[in-house]
Amino acid sequence: MMPNFPDGEYLLTERVSYYTGSPQRGDVVVFKPPVSEDEYIKRVIGLPGETIAIRDGKVMINNQLLNEKYLRSDLLTNGSTLLANGQGYVLKEDEFFVMGDNRPHSYDSRSWGPIKKGDITGRAWIIYWPINKIGLVRQ
Repeated sequence: MMPNFPDGEYLLTERVSYYTGSPQRGDVVVFKPPVSEDEYIKRVIGLPGETIAIRDGKVMINNQLLNEKYLRSDLLTNGSTLLANGQGYVLKEDEFFVMGDNRPHSYDSRSWGPIKKGDITGRAWIIYWPINKIGLVRQ
C-alpha cells in the first residue's frame, strides 16, 4: 500500500477491537478480499450506508469531499470497474469500501467491490521492521 507501506515492512495486527466495535474511516485494515485467499492491507474509506463517489480525481462521501490527510495533496483517485468516475455506489449494511494509499496502482474496492466486516481480520497497529521504521501505524 505504498507510499505509506512499502514492500518489506512487517506489521503487527491488532485483532481485538473489531469484536466489540466497527472499523472507522481511515483505519488501515487487514482482510481477505472477495478475489483472493491472500490477506490484503487497505484503508477504510466508506462505511455502511454511505454513498461513495469519485469526481474529478477526488473521493466524495455522501456528496462531501473526503479529507485524506494521509495522501499527497496532488494525488488523484481514478475510478475503476465498480466505481467509475462520476458514479455513486451505496454501501449496504455491514459493507466497507477500502482503497490503497497508492491509488494509481492499488487493486481495491474500486475494482472488486466492498468487503464485509467478517472478512476483516484486524487493524494494522505497529510497524516493527525495518528497525528504522518502528512505530504505530498512522490511521
